[in-house]
Amino acid sequence: MHPGHSYSSKPQSFSRRAVIKAMGIGAATAAFTPLVQGGHQIAQSQTPPNQISQSGSNQTSQVITKPIPRTNEQVAAIGMGTFLTFDVLSDQPRDNIREVIRRFSDGGGRLIDVSPLYGMSEVNVGEFAAELDIAEDLFITNKIWATGEYLGDDSHALRQLEQSMQRLSRDRIDTMQVHSLVNVEMVIPFLREWKQEGRIRYLGVTHHDLPLYAAPIARWIENGELDFVQVRYSIFERGVEERILPAAADQGTAVLVNMPFEKARLFEVVQGQPLPDFAREIDCENWAQFFLKYVISHPAVTCAIPATTNPDHVAENLGAMRGALPDQEMRTRMVQHMESLPGFDNLTQMPWYPGKQFSGLVRLPGLAATQNARNR
Repeated sequence: MHPGHSYSSKPQSFSRRAVIKAMGIGAATAAFTPLVQGGHQIAQSQTPPNQISQSGSNQTSQVITKPIPRTNEQVAAIGMGTFLTFDVLSDQPRDNIREVIRRFSDGGGRLIDVSPLYGMSEVNVGEFAAELDIAEDLFITNKIWATGEYLGDDSHALRQLEQSMQRLSRDRIDTMQVHSLVNVEMVIPFLREWKQEGRIRYLGVTHHDLPLYAAPIARWIENGELDFVQVRYSIFERGVEERILPAAADQGTAVLVNMPFEKARLFEVVQGQPLPDFAREIDCENWAQFFLKYVISHPAVTCAIPATTNPDHVAENLGAMRGALPDQEMRTRMVQHMESLPGFDNLTQMPWYPGKQFSGLVRLPGLAATQNARNR
């Protein structure tokens, strides 16, 4: 067991057949016809709901998409997070952020995750998406972190919603999530009302600290009310394979994955290490794709949202949604390889973004990183 890690270090022995059956995943590939609904592009297919699909006519152009189970709306399996990486003030150099968004969109990316807590992330996404004329093509997942002046007061949450829509130049948000379960009992009813009113399209909850919050997250999924859940999942932190991912499959809840690179610490572990030869069998060209393919190959996962400020790295990340995905035997082999590398078991003892520094609005004590560094 990893030090300070409440889950088994062995790969979870889940039944792939059982999960696939629960999700209705078929074996065939699909050809999609774009459909515009409410200003958002939706992939429409004749394949069964919840099928992992690939669009395009050859391997170089194929993009792996996954459905939002409750509507079968398709999203590319690799999205983009913005925590710290997009927190850049307007008077600071931001050309790299604009280029990251451009390459993300050009490379087939669609889903971007933001939050009012992420400093300038909403502002920069909204500004550059408008400048690049891709705002209506993006699928925005956002968050609410709000309490109120008294129990049941929705004014703070509404203020956040209105501020987010203004920053993103939108009249509704695709997905709104309760950030880190803050005031979740009160906010979920607000989100339900906003969904009925058309202010948001989907609702969900998030958390990254699974050892402490796995049980309450699982209960929210199991009550059948969530369209989305966002959780931490990586080749290192695999605890969601035990209860959360099976529950999401059972309830038809879409799963977003944060921290697939463990805040760049996985790259620290493999620094100077060559990719294993077997990585070629799943079309991996770099470690980023190795880590991401482990995550998105789980049939319950909808989209992984790695973050970066480097345009070259976003291109590497997007490569994970092309080519072959590992089956369960390969996933086990991937975990075993990582467990053989020095430092893997001690990953949680490393600081986030080792050796780097950010200089936006968000301040995290003890965190060091540069905007031009490898931000994952």
